[in-house]
Amino acid sequence: MRIGMMADMYKPHVSGITNYISLNKTFLEELGHQVFVFTFGDEENREEEERVVRSPGMALLDTGLYISLRYNRHARKLLNSMDVVHVHHPFLSGSLALRYCRPRAIPIVFTNHTRYDLYAQAYIPGLPEIVGTTAIQAYMPPFCRSCDLVIAPSKGMRNVLEGFGVDVPIDVVPNGVDIQPFLHSVQVKDRREFGIQPEDVLLVYSGRLGPEKNLPFLLRSFAGVAHAYEHVHLMLLGDGPERGNLEESIRNMQMNHRVHFTGMIPYHEIPGYLKIADAFITASVTEVHPLSVIEAMAAGLPTLGINSPGVGDTIQDGFTGYLVHEEELASFTAKLVRLVIDTEARRKMAANARKAAELYAIERTVKVMEEKYHKAVQSASVRKVGVRARFNRWLDRARF
Repeated sequence: MRIGMMADMYKPHVSGITNYISLNKTFLEELGHQVFVFTFGDEENREEEERVVRSPGMALLDTGLYISLRYNRHARKLLNSMDVVHVHHPFLSGSLALRYCRPRAIPIVFTNHTRYDLYAQAYIPGLPEIVGTTAIQAYMPPFCRSCDLVIAPSKGMRNVLEGFGVDVPIDVVPNGVDIQPFLHSVQVKDRREFGIQPEDVLLVYSGRLGPEKNLPFLLRSFAGVAHAYEHVHLMLLGDGPERGNLEESIRNMQMNHRVHFTGMIPYHEIPGYLKIADAFITASVTEVHPLSVIEAMAAGLPTLGINSPGVGDTIQDGFTGYLVHEEELASFTAKLVRLVIDTEARRKMAANARKAAELYAIERTVKVMEEKYHKAVQSASVRKVGVRARFNRWLDRARF
C-alpha cells in the first residue's frame, strides 16, 4: 500500500505524535509498504529521511513550525496517489484531507492523539473553558463523520470524543512503542554523575517541559516529600518553554541540589537515563496515550500518575504503579511518599510494569494498524464512487 501520514508538524520538532509517525513509518516500511509524510516546512531543507513531503508555510515565530492552508502542487500530486491517508492533526491536516482526498474517494483514517480542550486552556490561559469546549464540540462530530475510520489510542480518549458528540464508531488502537531498547538498554548512565548516590531514591519525569504537563503541581508535591526525606531526588528529562519558570520555582524552594535538569537529550539515550531511576512520576492530565509512561514501564519503573484519559488506562493502581483519582495535591503527595518508602512494593510493581508494557509493543500494534488500513481500502473499493471522484482520479493519472 501507499500510505500517506498527514501531520501539521514533523521532525525535527519533537513530540509524541512525531515519534509515533516516525516509528510507525519505519515498521510499516519493513512490512513492505510505502509510507509518505505530508507536512509543512522550509522547502530548501534537504530531507535526511525518505518520503517526507513538505509544503511551504508561514513560520510561526521562532518555534521552527510552519502553517499553511494548502499543499504545493508536488505534494498534491503525490497525495492523490495514496491508497489511504492517516490524519494525525484534525484541524489543519484534517481539513486538507477532506479537501484533497474526499473528492477522490481516498479513504481517510483519523487518530485523535490529543486533548485539544485541555491544550487550549494550557496555552491560552484567558480563554474561557466553555469557548474551547464549544468550538471542539462544533468541529469534531462532523469531521469524524467525514472520515472512513476514527481511532482513539485509549478507551478514555474514546469516552472523551463521545462526550464531544462524536457519533460514529471509534476503534481503540494503542499507539505502539519500540520497547526493546527500554527492556535491554546497555548504555546505562551513572547516577553519581548527577550527585545521586546508589542508596538514594531517584524519581524521573520524561517529556516536554510545557504548560500542559502540569509540572508546577509535580514540583510542589516533590518538595513536600523531599523536605521529609533527604535521600530523594527528581530528574527531569527533556526541555521546553516552561524550563525557566521551573528553575526559578526550584530556586525559591531551595531544591537546586535535589532536582536535576538534563535538557533535551537524544531519544536513543532515554532508556539509559530511565534505567538509573527507581520510579517514574507524572502529573499531566492531557495525555491520551502516555508514551513516556509506557517507556518507563518497559524500563521496569513503577509509575505514579493522575487518573485521566490515557494515564488511567495505562497504570494499574497498586499493580504497575499508583493512581491518584483527582488532581489533589495532598492525595498525590501521599501516594508519592508510599512510592518512596516502600522498596518491596516498588520491586513488585516494577516487574509487573515491565510485563504490562508488552501490550504496547510496536511489532504488535503496527500489524493491527495494517489490518485497519486494509479494511478501509477494501471498504472504499466496494463503496459506490460518484462520477466526480472517478473523474478526479482519471484527471490525476492524466497529469502524471
